[in-house]
Amino acid sequence: MNTNTEQPSSEKKSLNFIEQIVEEDLRNGKNNGEVVTRFPPEPNGYLHIGHAKSICLNFGLAQKYNGRTNLRFDDTNPEKEDVEYVNSIMEDIRWLGFQWHGEPLYASDYFEQLYQWAEQMIKDGKAYVDDQSAEEISRQRGTVTTPGIESPFRKRTPEENLDLFRRMRNGEFEAGSRVLRARIDMASPNMLLRDPIMYRIIHAEHHRTGDKWCIYPMYDWAHGESDYIEGITHSICTLEFDIHRPLYEWFLEQVYEEGRKKPQQIEFARLNLSYTVMSKRKLLELVKDNHVNGWDDPRMPTITGMRRRGYTPASIRRFAEMVGVAKRDNVIDYGLLEFCVREDLNKTAPRIMAVLDPVKVIITNYPEGKTEYVTTENNPEDDSAGTRQMPFSRELYIERGDFMENPPKKFFRLSIGNEVRLKSAYIIKAEKIVKDSNGEIIEIHCTYDTDSRSGSGTEASQRKVKSTIHWVSAPHAIDAEVRLYDRLFSDPAPDSHEDRDFKEFMNPDSLKIINNCKIEPAYSNLKPETHVQFQRMGYFVTDRYDSKENSLVFNRIVSLRDEWEKLSRQ
Repeated sequence: MNTNTEQPSSEKKSLNFIEQIVEEDLRNGKNNGEVVTRFPPEPNGYLHIGHAKSICLNFGLAQKYNGRTNLRFDDTNPEKEDVEYVNSIMEDIRWLGFQWHGEPLYASDYFEQLYQWAEQMIKDGKAYVDDQSAEEISRQRGTVTTPGIESPFRKRTPEENLDLFRRMRNGEFEAGSRVLRARIDMASPNMLLRDPIMYRIIHAEHHRTGDKWCIYPMYDWAHGESDYIEGITHSICTLEFDIHRPLYEWFLEQVYEEGRKKPQQIEFARLNLSYTVMSKRKLLELVKDNHVNGWDDPRMPTITGMRRRGYTPASIRRFAEMVGVAKRDNVIDYGLLEFCVREDLNKTAPRIMAVLDPVKVIITNYPEGKTEYVTTENNPEDDSAGTRQMPFSRELYIERGDFMENPPKKFFRLSIGNEVRLKSAYIIKAEKIVKDSNGEIIEIHCTYDTDSRSGSGTEASQRKVKSTIHWVSAPHAIDAEVRLYDRLFSDPAPDSHEDRDFKEFMNPDSLKIINNCKIEPAYSNLKPETHVQFQRMGYFVTDRYDSKENSLVFNRIVSLRDEWEKLSRQ
């Protein structure tokens, strides 16, 4: 996979197939040369990375062709929808960097118009009330190879159907006792055209309309007509709606008036991401059964979860761009998403010293009680980021893994008799160790080369040693909690096993909490959602909810390198 992001300014990117359709429409003057898209989520859960791709596509098309994008909530199922989801969806879209046209819209805004159109279809003999159960209707639909069987209620007169439909609206019948069906073709090779259901009875409180309605339109009826009402020109859907397109167009033909914009449905391949699940139902299962800590758990592929994990809007938009727009389903490697956030944060995140598994270093020839300040760069990738001062003292913390008592060959970090450079500071040599009663190393006694301070210009400062490690001054260190997040599943396709539950593949090491981390003092007051790079360790973010002033909580976003790829090659 080519991950090079540098493109000459003169290079023109090739158009994807949707852009080709749009530009052809513009050349032909279709829809008065306008481009109007929409993002139509159902408010029955939180958005995930797949929705992010759709958001980037719909809003991106409108931006590119000087059009507009509506945000419309397809709120046609009050039993599963909630204002909590409405608010989270709006926040996610804004956070990604997009703004919809005007006020948010709702399918429920059009309930009365949809109802009036349905009445007209009844009068025209194109819809009828069916008293059968959902199971009976399903059985009568037939199969791909056998035609369906007409309902015994199909021949009801328009007058009888109209009376029943109005009584359905008035709440005279029990939920599930009757439906309104379109009269199309029970022998159609497309089973969705075999008299699809348009309305069902649901006695439930709606988050916007309350108890005003007890009949609710089905998605296929409401969606295309809502597009039509709003003047949508290009209705972008995922590939599973390909088979729905003839029904989408048939419903439009029943209400279309010459001279108005006529929406065109275009399908693209949905995003499938390795090492995760993208089903709302399965994500809800993870939340309800407490396998994760809510929709915003940093291991979840939800936008709010990824935000809390520390993914940036720019990295997600870049990911969507690199994935592109395809006509066939495929699985995108999770590593590409991690590459995008590394690429973004490498340019913007300040570098800080943080020791996650500390062991004390005592520099025996350094004066007791002395503190000096060394200069270190904030971001070597950004000259404008400047430098900062770090306290240096006799007692330091380094990573336990940076010292070995009995090192193997090619271990170039600290060991007895071996030298390393402390980043931006001095060269030290390990002389002896102190262990506790359990045999664990608690102190490493070292000496330092007094003339080797980095940047001092001395001959000793130019001396080369084989390793440079990070550190924190012990008297000045700030305690912090660090949450090491990893992929939620250990299998690249956890829901692809027909004989196994996807939860069997949950990664037991997806979260490790460390409470004794040491952070340099310059960063003691970081605000929530501040992105940083821990030197040599990875990219981290202060938790948007739990991190407080002088009580920092960091979430690991991603390691510096793709450890999963390295493991897969072993």
